[in-house]
Amino acid sequence: MPTIALRSQRVVTPEGERPATLLLENGRIASVLPYDAEVAADIMDVGAHAILPGVIDPHVHINEPGRTDWEGFDTATRAALAGGLTTLVDMPLNSAPVTTSVANLEIKRAATLGQLHCNVGFWGGVVPGNAAEIEPLIAAGVLGFKAFLTHSGIDDFPNATEVDLRRVMPVLARHGLPLLVHCELSDDNDAWKQNDHRSYANYLASRPKIWEDDAISLMIRLCEEFRCPVHIVHLSSANSLAAIAVAKAKGLPLTVETGQHYLYFSAEDIADGQTQFKCAPPIRERANNEQLWAALQAGLIDFVATDHSPAPPDLKQLESGDFTTAWGGIASLQLALPVLWTAARQRGATLKDLARWLSENPAKLAGVSHRKGRIAVGYDADLLVLDPEKTFVVQPEMIQHKHKVSPYICQELAGVVELTFLRGELVYQRPSFTHLNQGQLLIR
Repeated sequence: MPTIALRSQRVVTPEGERPATLLLENGRIASVLPYDAEVAADIMDVGAHAILPGVIDPHVHINEPGRTDWEGFDTATRAALAGGLTTLVDMPLNSAPVTTSVANLEIKRAATLGQLHCNVGFWGGVVPGNAAEIEPLIAAGVLGFKAFLTHSGIDDFPNATEVDLRRVMPVLARHGLPLLVHCELSDDNDAWKQNDHRSYANYLASRPKIWEDDAISLMIRLCEEFRCPVHIVHLSSANSLAAIAVAKAKGLPLTVETGQHYLYFSAEDIADGQTQFKCAPPIRERANNEQLWAALQAGLIDFVATDHSPAPPDLKQLESGDFTTAWGGIASLQLALPVLWTAARQRGATLKDLARWLSENPAKLAGVSHRKGRIAVGYDADLLVLDPEKTFVVQPEMIQHKHKVSPYICQELAGVVELTFLRGELVYQRPSFTHLNQGQLLIR
């Protein structure tokens, strides 16, 4: 692979933005040079467009094999490149079979053949009865494990109990691998389904904050007992921030993500029947979400991930607007960066903040922070070039996801991804893909 020099007035490094020339050799960043450095290489000067580390999204449901009609590796990883995402970590459920054994992991890996357009790693799953599979899955290279404390929506991925977690967490602690947890301790009361099926307020009330708060309290207690790294996925309840702050102050190995949709939308914006907004935990009130923003900017919330969970339009009940039967999940993979940037820049955030929230800190969870997530010498040249000032209106035809269903349709967003590089190779130049099938499987 030839040496390439990539030059910009705005290179976003861990120290901040500065003019620089990046020398890319053998898939890595060989040098970070002054902007006007003389180099013996072809120079691509992107002017005032910003160069950032490729986005890393460790919370994606790709759904293949088994539910490829929902998404699939081809469409998901194309959408990733178009949005500047260079690494995804796929969740263990929504595919069939679920990733709860080595045999199932190998089936999933085989499904990537010929359609891996960005880097992809896998989380293993923790379900009742699979404790004996944990160490074999670790040996097979999963990046960590995911558990639900409430029904996952998929019957073949039942929720783990405290007893199940107590069997698994000492093993993960010994290996230093994270346990990702969907934190809702739910009750079995379906009385809400007898009320207005199209009412968003009714759906919101059906998944109260206390479900999250109780589950997070449980996980903090277990984290302290076992010293197993615990990661809380898609935090939506601001009521848990105080307990999280105390746990982190104690030095517990606890990390937290929230989702773009909790930071961009608020419950007050969602009209009845708009089932494209249905997710779990639900999008909460504006005052709650402003607290999430404050916690993200203060570093209490570590990063932001999409929880990309697409489904065919009929499963989203778009025509009936029925929240009681619609699939809960938001499709947003390609829009991860502009959605967050649109809301973040209104709050005075910088591109350096964006790189920390979308690249640097997610790389730590996935165990790849020694080589991905930063613009620094020796790191993989997984990069994106962004026009941070340019805006666009989301239209269905520009979406690379299999289904053009998203609450972001018709939203005006800031931040256009112009180029995406994978290990120093240009793989996307808006609006076209220049090289496909360049992704690699990530193994811990």
